[in-house]
Amino acid sequence: MSATQVILLERVESLGKMGDVVNVKPGYARNYLLPQKKALRASKENLAYFEAQKKHLESENDKLKKEAEKNAKKLEGVTASLIRQASEAGQLYGSVTSRDIAQAVSEATKEDIRKTMVYLNTNLKTIGLFPVDIILHPEVKVSVTINIARNDGEAEIQAKTGRALIATSEEVVEEPKAQELVEVAAEAEEENAEASTEE
Repeated sequence: MSATQVILLERVESLGKMGDVVNVKPGYARNYLLPQKKALRASKENLAYFEAQKKHLESENDKLKKEAEKNAKKLEGVTASLIRQASEAGQLYGSVTSRDIAQAVSEATKEDIRKTMVYLNTNLKTIGLFPVDIILHPEVKVSVTINIARNDGEAEIQAKTGRALIATSEEVVEEPKAQELVEVAAEAEEENAEASTEE
């Protein structure tokens, strides 16, 4: 399939800045760029339209960018907590998605954060502290901390120490050994008690 040429109406990560004419896959243009009004199909009419609207689009973009920068200052350094069920090793029963993060950050800051603003490579599947980028504008992103814990007390401790409260794999392996030692000690104590009663 051949590439489709589009004119970018705003900066798009890994494609270019406003006004650039770029080649993209037809599906990406049809399903994302065009419906989101991030681009126009590259034609003589659309190029003329873009040139006529360029100043208006740039001023609108600057206004949105300034508003996003103002909101970014409110979000800077924010830590949002999520309480989830997890195993002793810290593995979540389920995962934390961009929707969960958007809701937690919105509640923590009283700002309107949508799941499309949350940049998450993969869903989070363990407890701990995770830096997550919130993209407020194509040119403005801010990092927030997501604190995933089993309960509120754990979340507070994790926030203070900066570490996840999970048993390491060594501790998990050693637990059965500790139980064996307790049983061996109990048997030895019984043998000593029997030996002392026989004497």
